[in-house]
Amino acid sequence: MAELKRTDLAVQRERALLVGVLLPKSKADPMDPVGELRSLAKTAGAVVVDEMVAKRAKPFAKLYVGTGKAEEITSRAEYNDIDVIIFDNDLTPSQVRNLEEVTHRKILDRSELILDIFAAHARTHESRLQVELAQLQYTYPRLRHMWEHLDTLAGGASSAAAAVGAIGTRGPGEKQIEIDRRLVQRRVSALKDQLAEIDRRKVREVNSRREQFCVCLVGYTNAGKSTLMNLLTGADTYVADKLFATLETKTRKWDLDDGQTILLSDTVGFVRDLPHRLVASFKATLEEAINADLLIHVADASHDRVEHEIRAVESVLDELGCDRGRVMLAMNKIDKIADPAIFTLLGKQYPDAVFVSAVTGQGAGDLVKRVAGKAGGGSVRVKLHAACTNGKLMQYIAQYARVDSQTYEGTTAHIDAIIPANRINGLKAFGDDVKVVASSR
Repeated sequence: MAELKRTDLAVQRERALLVGVLLPKSKADPMDPVGELRSLAKTAGAVVVDEMVAKRAKPFAKLYVGTGKAEEITSRAEYNDIDVIIFDNDLTPSQVRNLEEVTHRKILDRSELILDIFAAHARTHESRLQVELAQLQYTYPRLRHMWEHLDTLAGGASSAAAAVGAIGTRGPGEKQIEIDRRLVQRRVSALKDQLAEIDRRKVREVNSRREQFCVCLVGYTNAGKSTLMNLLTGADTYVADKLFATLETKTRKWDLDDGQTILLSDTVGFVRDLPHRLVASFKATLEEAINADLLIHVADASHDRVEHEIRAVESVLDELGCDRGRVMLAMNKIDKIADPAIFTLLGKQYPDAVFVSAVTGQGAGDLVKRVAGKAGGGSVRVKLHAACTNGKLMQYIAQYARVDSQTYEGTTAHIDAIIPANRINGLKAFGDDVKVVASSR
């Protein structure tokens, strides 16, 4: 029988049994109900040994599954020498405790598994703070269960409390659970303060970009968003063939073929039923998606169940309050599709989508043209007479136009340039300091 170690939440190299409980309103893929959970478990480092699916009209209060199904889970866990049982559902602390008492195995639910993956992939200070906050908020109501093996402490201070320099404990006889709860509350408060400041800074950064057209890549995790960003901008964004490789937003300049320069951001990938704690903790990171002028929804066209992944992303975007009218669908990884019939089917199913390969570059030109049209309705070639002594005017031209030639006559600059059509009106704000002498498409 596997040894139960509840204090060890990671699943690295542990033998796992996956359990999916399908309720009437379940969003799981009916063709492969635990497919996403399987990918998540493997990303976390677990060795998936067995899988099972159960259907219920509603969760059983004590065990989530019925007693008969719990006995079956126990039997299969013993037969396959399972270390951890992972549910594709969110369980209450009491359900986890009761299931562990029945199965004598460690029980993880969906949210805890995703939090474990996020913790392993967080690289920046900001993303580590966000993950830690989500973990603590998840863990707090489960502390009694996680630490129930500890007895009442003598002396009023636990090793955990001493390790972080806790003060103000209530004296002899205080239980470990009470000390840990107070420590968690203090840490959660400190993390919220730090993240609130990050939120304010992010909002200032986003607002400062209002003069530029902002595009954000969104999509199901591992759909190829970071690879596409590298293709379009020449950025060196981290890329890996695993879920949640990117947890922090990166923004780069994207020079379109018609002379426009816009901003392109890559953000955290989505999954079905992304835990609310993570959505809340990553509010600053998701600010890019919420406020972008255009969202490019990157989908893995080669995936057998791409329709299901698209619906999962749309559900998260709706939860964030993103306008569907600002979303452009980009079907990525077409280099992996060998059957022309699949292209035909996807083309009929998603007639407004752009088909692209972030690896080979195929279709990238079509994507650029579509984005350029959204960004400014195209560009025009202009000849300008501009006062070169007007610093703000010259800065505006340098920022939004691609200057092909520039000569000087006294304090007047004669400029031949290509500029987005929607930026020409901005030149009018400079009055007599600029004159458009000719323009053409």
